[in-house]
Amino acid sequence: MKVVVVSDTHMPRMGKQLPARLLEELKTADAVIHAGDWTDGSVLRVLRQYAPVYGICGNNDGPGLVRRLGFRRIVLLEKVKVGIVHGHGPGRRDETETRALRSFDASEVDVIVFGHTHIPLRKTREGVLLFNPGSLTDRRRAACCTFGILTIQGRRVAAEHVVIHK
Repeated sequence: MKVVVVSDTHMPRMGKQLPARLLEELKTADAVIHAGDWTDGSVLRVLRQYAPVYGICGNNDGPGLVRRLGFRRIVLLEKVKVGIVHGHGPGRRDETETRALRSFDASEVDVIVFGHTHIPLRKTREGVLLFNPGSLTDRRRAACCTFGILTIQGRRVAAEHVVIHK
């Protein structure tokens, strides 16, 4: 199963359209995860044209999206339980990874997908794969814009980042 993972699209303010490299990967996606800060529902409509979308909201999403998607969810993809949360909250931005991890009990998820920092991250903590795809449109302190791909086979998960060359 191929899962395209995005976060912090901040559209249309930071980008008018989804990058061509992402659109290419979406053509063969089985599912899409969005970890919040869509800022506009049009992104959801576009992503749904390619595959089922599992998303939550971030701190820049309006009440309409929040009512539809909420701030936290767990999805079962193959035999892998994926927790999705944006990671925002009180405290410093460098605490985002810890906030994301604490959003779920380690026994209820195998993977946590989060965003907020715009900085790609892939690491295991407390037996849970933490994966931040970065941002498609706003690299901030990251070296470049990125998104992610999870490849799931049964209970096995491989996670990679894809660099967007502009």
